Amino acid sequence: MEVQWILLCHGLVTLLVLVSFLCGQWPIFEGTPIQRIHHFLTFGAYDYFQRFVGFIFGAKGTNAISSVEYFCCDRPNPILQLIYLAIVGGTYFLVANSSFGYIPGYYIGEIHRYTSLLAVGVGVLLFLLTSFSDPGTVKADNVSQYLSAYPYDNIIYSEKECSTCKIPKPARSKHCSICDRCVARFDHHCGWMNNCIGERNTQYFMAFLLWHTLLCIYGTVAIGLIIAGQIKEFKVIDILTVYYGIENSFRSLSPHVVQWLLGAYNTQILLMVFLAIVSLSLAGFFGYHAKLCLTNTTTNETFKWQEYVSWQRKLNEARASSAALKASINGMSSERKPPENKWRAMFRRSPLKDVEVVVKNNIYDKGFFQNFLEIIMPLSRRQLSLRTKSKSG
Repeated sequence: MEVQWILLCHGLVTLLVLVSFLCGQWPIFEGTPIQRIHHFLTFGAYDYFQRFVGFIFGAKGTNAISSVEYFCCDRPNPILQLIYLAIVGGTYFLVANSSFGYIPGYYIGEIHRYTSLLAVGVGVLLFLLTSFSDPGTVKADNVSQYLSAYPYDNIIYSEKECSTCKIPKPARSKHCSICDRCVARFDHHCGWMNNCIGERNTQYFMAFLLWHTLLCIYGTVAIGLIIAGQIKEFKVIDILTVYYGIENSFRSLSPHVVQWLLGAYNTQILLMVFLAIVSLSLAGFFGYHAKLCLTNTTTNETFKWQEYVSWQRKLNEARASSAALKASINGMSSERKPPENKWRAMFRRSPLKDVEVVVKNNIYDKGFFQNFLEIIMPLSRRQLSLRTKSKSG
C-alpha cells in the first residue's frame, strides 16, 4: 500500500510541476501558488543557483555559468534536440518493455506493435524536417522576392535596412540573434528544433505539433485499452463482486480496481498519465499556433500588435484627458454657472470612456482559405515559380 501511495504522490507532484511550468503565467493563476512555482522554476531556482556558485567559487564560477548560459541559450546548439530524441526513445522503450507483452489483448490487436513504431518514426521524420529545413533565410540574392511577396503595412512594419545583414529588411521578417540571420515571416526561434520557425518551415512545424499530439493521445488510449483488457481477462470485477461481496457499482468497485492496478500495472499507469499530460500541453500549443496561422499572424507579430495597441490606447487617452482639461479650463474662464449637483457629478461619464477604440488592421489576413494556402505554399515560392514560368514562356 505504501508503494501505491508513493506512486500516487509522484504523479500528483509531476502534474503540479508540469502545469506550473507550462501554464503558471496564465492570468487565471495570478496570485496563486502555481504562479509562484512557475516563477521559481523559470527564474528563482537559477538565480539562487547563481548566487550559491558565486558565494562558493567567486567570479570564476559566475563567469563559467554565464559561458554555459550563452552556449545553451544564445547560440545554436543541439542540446534540446538530443533531449527530445532521448524522451521519445526512452518513452517508446518503456512502453514497449512494459506493455507489448500484453499485445494482442482483449481490446487491442497485434498490429499496434508495428503501427506504434511507424507513428514514432513519422514523428521523428517531421522533427528532422523542421530542424534542418530552411526557415526562409533572407539574403542579398533573394531579398527582392521577399520584398515583393510581403508589402509594408506602415503600422508595425516600415521600410528599413537590417543593421546586421546590411540588406533591405522585408516586412514580416526579423533578424534572429541566435541564428544570426534574417528570416522571412519570422515566427519564433525554437530551441527544441535548434532552428527558426519562418515562412518555409511553418508547415513542418505545425505538422510536427499535430502529429505528436495525436501520437500521445494514441499512446494514452492504447495503454488504457491494454489495462482494460487485463481487467477483463483476469475477471477482476467478477472476483470483487462474487468472492468479496462488493456491490456492483462504479463507486464501490473503483477504489479496489485502482488499488489492484497500482499494484500490478504502476508503470503503465504512470506512462499513461505522462502521455495524457503531454498530449494536453501539445494540443494547447497546436491550437494557439493554428489560430495564428488561420489569421495570418506570427508569434513575433502578436507582441508587435500588443505594443502598438497599448501605445495607441495611451495616446488616445492622453488626447482625451487633454481635451477634457482644456474644456474644464474654458468653462472656468467663462461665466460662472451654478454649482453642479454632487450626485450628478459623481455619476458623470468619464471622458476616458469616450476614447476611440484601437482596431488591429492586419493587411496580411486574407481569409481562412487563403491564409491556410499561404502556410502550405509560401508566397515567396509562388513568386519564384511565377518568375520561372515567365522566363521559360
